[in-house]
Amino acid sequence: MDASQKLSDNLQAVLVDLIELHLQGKQAHWNIVGTNFRDLHLQLDEIVDAAREFADDVAERMRALNTTPDGRSSVVTKSTTLPAFAAGEIDTAAAVDAITERLNAVVATARRVHDPVDDEDPTSADLLHAILERLEQLAWMVSAENRSPRQTKAKTPAKPKSKAS
Repeated sequence: MDASQKLSDNLQAVLVDLIELHLQGKQAHWNIVGTNFRDLHLQLDEIVDAAREFADDVAERMRALNTTPDGRSSVVTKSTTLPAFAAGEIDTAAAVDAITERLNAVVATARRVHDPVDDEDPTSADLLHAILERLEQLAWMVSAENRSPRQTKAKTPAKPKSKAS
């Protein structure tokens, strides 16, 4: 099967966001400081590895469809939907928020192109499903670092009624 231009463009959009996520994840990994440094440092490597592996999967799928992936830095910079990452050291709490935002941006791109991809090539849509599943899981896990439990109204247990003797 040869990919249409639309299918190629949609897969390319996911590819550049994954490449950018990989690069920004490494930038955060190298420059985080603060509370829970070690755990976040290791977690960022998980995110980077997932982004890199998925980028390779998307690029190889594109080649299987006889289209050419373009991962050149100039193309990635020009076409990614991810915001630029700050230079220099970054506090762990700020890094958690920044990486969560970027994970969600890649997820949004994959969701935006999903239906047109699925219409033309369900196999490529299956790849998008795997990407969505893992990146949403990683977004949940990393974002939990900055979350507090939701406040729910605790029900006061009813006092047992005393039995009259």
